[in-house]
Order: sequence, then C-alpha cells, then structure tokens
Amino acid sequence: MTTQTKPMEKKLESTDARVLACLAEKSMTTPDYYPLTLKALTAACNQKSNRHPVMNLGEKDVVLALDRLRDRQLAWSVTLAGSRTPHYRHSLTDVLPMPDAHLAILCELILRGPQTLGELRTHTARMIEIPDLTTVQTIVQELADREDGPLVTVLPSQPGRREVRYAHLMCGAPVEQHDTRFAVVVEPARQAVMAENDRLSALEAKTAALENELARLTARFSDFERQFQ
Repeated sequence: MTTQTKPMEKKLESTDARVLACLAEKSMTTPDYYPLTLKALTAACNQKSNRHPVMNLGEKDVVLALDRLRDRQLAWSVTLAGSRTPHYRHSLTDVLPMPDAHLAILCELILRGPQTLGELRTHTARMIEIPDLTTVQTIVQELADREDGPLVTVLPSQPGRREVRYAHLMCGAPVEQHDTRFAVVVEPARQAVMAENDRLSALEAKTAALENELARLTARFSDFERQFQ
C-alpha cells in the first residue's frame, strides 16, 4: 500500500527551520544518539560550528518550535525504552519524500545559509558523501524542480563573486543580505577621497542652487525697475 503525501506549506519560521534541520542533521551525523533529548537539540541549534547565523535559543524556544512542527507533522516526541525523558525526531521525509543526499543538501542550506556547489559538497560530507560537483548540481536542480513546489532557488550573482549560490525556500523567498565574510575592504585613503568627492559634489550642488536663486532675484529686480521708469 502506497502512502499518499501532500505538499507541505513550506513557509517556516526561522527557528522552526533551524530545529527541523538540526534533527535531520543529527539523524545522519550521530545516529547512535538520535532521536534527541530537548537539551541535546537545543545545543545542536546553538552550535557555533556549521551554523550561520549562530543562534542563542532557550529550551522554551525549542519547545515552541517543536510544537509548531508537530502541528505540521514535521516532528514528533517519542519515548525510548528504558528512558523517561522525551526524545524528538523529524518526519520531514514523510511529508516531503527525498533521498538522503537531497536531505543533506537541504539541511546544509538551512543551517549555513546560501552556498555554492563546491561549498555544499564539502559541508555535506559529514552527513553523506557526494561524489562530484555534477551530482551536487543534479541534486540541487531536482530540489528546485519538485512537482510539489521548489525547495531550493538560485540567487543573483554578488559583486566580486563568480560562482552561483543557492538558497533554501523552506522559510519562503530568501531575503538576500550582504555577506560581510566576503566584503571588499576599502582603504582609508580611498575612503578619504570618496568623502572629499562627496563634499565637493554637495558644494557644487549648493553653489548651483544659489546661482539659480541669484539669477531669479536679478530678473525679478530688473522687472521691478522697469515698472518705475
């Protein structure tokens, strides 16, 4: 018997997406310790490695996110034999069926933000080995072309960067932000010249405005003189 799945409304809150991706990540990287306790899940969400941006969630934040994910059948609480502490697992692939390699790529985009194909291949290696960039490209394209709605999109090129980057759509259309990790540093001398140029441009604009006003007053005064001649 085939289980029928329906497309998920993919607009998650950022906290919900982080919790969901952490559950999926740990299911592949540390299967012996999965499902996760609330404490372990909170620590995973707040990791300083393999995360961008770094978050500082409390256990209450994670519980609220788990409740929202449960309402959408994306995460569940389970009781393990010999333990009275609740554990949590994801069910993303029950709602959106996909192979492990696709799940790993999607997790990386949620956990680290937009990335190139090369970055995705490198970062997913801790979850699953993807043989080459061509395979990564194929996976990304399949995630973008899903019949139940795209999960990934390509971003516009950034100045100074030649490689195309991809972003997830689990929280809706991505809001592109300037990545300061790749910002071009402007030398102090260049900044001084730019400031001087801005100052001169402002003075020129002010002078032109004063000249226009003087010409207007001169013409008006001439008209006034002619009236009394």
